[in-house]
Amino acid sequence: MSLRLSLAFLAPAFLLAGCSRKTAPEPYVPGLGEIMTLSQMRHTKLWLAGEARNWDLAAYELDELKEGFDDAARYHPTHKDVPLPIPGLIDRIMKVPLADLGKAIQARDQKAFEAAYDSLTAGCNSCHQAANFGFNVVRRPAGNPFPNQVFAPVAR
Repeated sequence: MSLRLSLAFLAPAFLLAGCSRKTAPEPYVPGLGEIMTLSQMRHTKLWLAGEARNWDLAAYELDELKEGFDDAARYHPTHKDVPLPIPGLIDRIMKVPLADLGKAIQARDQKAFEAAYDSLTAGCNSCHQAANFGFNVVRRPAGNPFPNQVFAPVAR
């Protein structure tokens, strides 16, 4: 068989081998809106747990809220027309209120919790303003949208 004929038979095999390679799917990256929606849920649950004096649940929800902010910074360092980098906004605006809330929860101090929660909420609104999302205003929850969860501490 001539070299030319051999190449004619081999070329389709190489082409087919190249076509059969599967590319890895792109990893899922949640959108900033999805991360912030979950943050809103954590913000609400944090309030409900603190008001019920369920400090273990409040600490858990605070940790989850921090994880959400970490995800926002990691996956969305910039976003649409936000004029400043999101990691810097979170660090500059949210770091102190989150730390103060952690201290209040650890101390199991209801008054300090409420003040720190209000500071956290003000921080959320300040961050939204700085990011040109000031139309998104956060506040203390007016009710419990999670009727299937017990927020009161459970005896162990």
